[in-house]
Amino acid sequence: MCSGHHWEGKILAIQPRILLNRSFDQRWEDYLGYTLIVEGAPDDRFTVSISEEEQMNHVFQSGDRVRGHATFGIDPDHDPAMYTGSELELVHRGQTGRLAGPPWRGIPPELDVYQERGYRRLADRTYAAHCVACLWGCEMAVEITIDHWNPRHKDHRTETFCFGPLSCKFHKAGPPRRVPGRKGMIYKEEDWVDEDATGHRDLDD
Repeated sequence: MCSGHHWEGKILAIQPRILLNRSFDQRWEDYLGYTLIVEGAPDDRFTVSISEEEQMNHVFQSGDRVRGHATFGIDPDHDPAMYTGSELELVHRGQTGRLAGPPWRGIPPELDVYQERGYRRLADRTYAAHCVACLWGCEMAVEITIDHWNPRHKDHRTETFCFGPLSCKFHKAGPPRRVPGRKGMIYKEEDWVDEDATGHRDLDD
């Protein structure tokens, strides 16, 4: 649990921290770092954003007990994490190595690995029930440019995605995502988008 501006807890999972930019039928990503999903006191779970450099320095993994300093007032439009972490310290190292899944646990790969793998949409309920503890799951902050002629007109939300093996028994895509555009137009993101993004991978990759 966070106490004041300090926190300590056990890492449930580490997932990529990504801002997804949408403009009608176009999308692109900013890979910002990682999100620690932390279990503090009983029934207390919170998320902490860290940089890629911090993760490379500490090599955090699921099961580690960590403490640090929290900055409140993070911008929820561009980062779904509750807090920004700093002064990070490993209290106790958990079980080492990547554990077989699903859900897959352990040390997450580098961000360029996620980028190379590509992702497919993941139903919110499935993410909450099965994938929040998986290093291949991801809750992205989404910024939508409604009208490219008026780029200041933005909308924001979060969406959940999966970078994991295509054969995962838990995966459920959920309904296609709908993206608002200018003059009330709606773009419906069909399944072929996910297939194109992940089609270079084998079923168990």
